[in-house]
Amino acid sequence: MSPKELQEIVYGFRTSRIVLTSIELKLYDALEDGEQSSNEISKKLSTNEKAIDRLMNALCALNILQKKNRKFSNSEFSSRYLVKGKPDYISNLFHSIDLWRSWSNLTEIIYEGKPKGKFYEKRKEERVDRFISAMHYRASRQAKEDISKLDLKNVKNVLDLGGGSGAFAFEFVKQKNDIRATVLDLPDVIPVTEKYISEAGLSDKIETLKGNYLTDSIGTGYDLIFLSAIVHSNSFEENKKLIQKCADALNKNGQVVIQDYVLDEERISPFSGTLFAINMLVNTQEGDAYTQKEISSWLTDAGLSDLSRNDTSHGASQIIGWKKL
Repeated sequence: MSPKELQEIVYGFRTSRIVLTSIELKLYDALEDGEQSSNEISKKLSTNEKAIDRLMNALCALNILQKKNRKFSNSEFSSRYLVKGKPDYISNLFHSIDLWRSWSNLTEIIYEGKPKGKFYEKRKEERVDRFISAMHYRASRQAKEDISKLDLKNVKNVLDLGGGSGAFAFEFVKQKNDIRATVLDLPDVIPVTEKYISEAGLSDKIETLKGNYLTDSIGTGYDLIFLSAIVHSNSFEENKKLIQKCADALNKNGQVVIQDYVLDEERISPFSGTLFAINMLVNTQEGDAYTQKEISSWLTDAGLSDLSRNDTSHGASQIIGWKKL
């Protein structure tokens, strides 16, 4: 690495902040009315005229906006992807704004070891629909590939643990007609889940269960329990107990599928996994990214066997264990 390359990394925050601020202002929604001057936009958004002009100029330089005769408009890209309500709207960007705030406290958290006080409390109060929307955007684009990697031959009853919007449950029931799914999540999440299920027209195939998977019953009689982006929120010991609970809830020949970032044994690869370990440091009390050896130990300690691994195109991996006894 050269000094110039390091500086490019360090100054990368500037571009990110420009884009996130434009999202926070809902600038692209305001520009859908057509070409407008800085003065017109500043009045519409109640901002300082000179400040919004500088912001929009920078967004033009990034090819996100267009400018002609001192008037600004959405580009084809921003009109398609950044206007709320459009079919291809990138709905997870408001969650990225929340992540910016938690990551901004990284230095303090490195001293303390975990988020605390007003920073952590602010993260806990994050709007549920914003977080679930971000998770749905990601999961709905990954689910078809992810579920296609699994052996569903004898699967009829699936538990999507901590399933959020139910995007993975949707794909399970679509890939095999006789599958019924249950989405378990927290009591304040399930009303949002039920809205997504209803909108997908899958209320006859997917039911919901309110509860905390660490402390409450998760039910029984499942052929497959799917944990996507779950174990990284918990401590090693919490995950060990959770996987035992999952194993106990399985039918014979059932399987537990853990899908997450999986670090190598030195914990330095893949890069996306190391970043996610930091993301858990600044956003949870005990969460982390784990190695295949660690994940496998939870499965084998729970009496599961025939372990296997699938890798996905989006960077996550599946570690699978079967209940043979």
